Amino acid sequence: MSTAFIIESILLGIGLAMDAFSSSAVNGLNEPEMSKQKMLLIAGTFGLFQGLMPLIGWFCVHEIADAFESFRKLTPLLALVLLLYIGGKMLISGIRGGDGEKPALGLKDLMIQGIATSIDALSVGFTIAEYGFGLAAVSSLIIGLVTFVICIGGVLVGKAFGTKLSAHAQILGGCILIFIGLKIFFGF
Repeated sequence: MSTAFIIESILLGIGLAMDAFSSSAVNGLNEPEMSKQKMLLIAGTFGLFQGLMPLIGWFCVHEIADAFESFRKLTPLLALVLLLYIGGKMLISGIRGGDGEKPALGLKDLMIQGIATSIDALSVGFTIAEYGFGLAAVSSLIIGLVTFVICIGGVLVGKAFGTKLSAHAQILGGCILIFIGLKIFFGF
């Protein structure tokens, strides 16, 4: 394990964490009074998925490469559908307005966000395929930890803006999640 390996893993983590950062910011935007425990849960969920997906991708390369290659073509569509679902729910809820009470982020929606924003991390398994299992696991751990830290920042940024934009936070958050889904699907 070299310094270059650690730096490469950190850079992979930063690159992979951008969609998770955006989703974390949306969650903070939607719930500006969020507790520290929930912030840790959100960041932990994104960190867990971003850390596990490269390892799953590594496993697929070594064990089931042909089947994974077929699935890999569907991952942008899956991410789009999942993020359209969550973003659409937020958008509709924000447009309807309701009683001013924003629904808190549920565990189901958080899991969907975690999966949707980390699907592209499966392909990182190809880039770390030459590593043995130990190095692949360490790289995945670093990616997960970097994502965790970045997502804590995302929630804090979202909370700061959520307080200022509370009337339109759900609409903005829903639009951001839909945009992330479109970005993943169309690759821009």
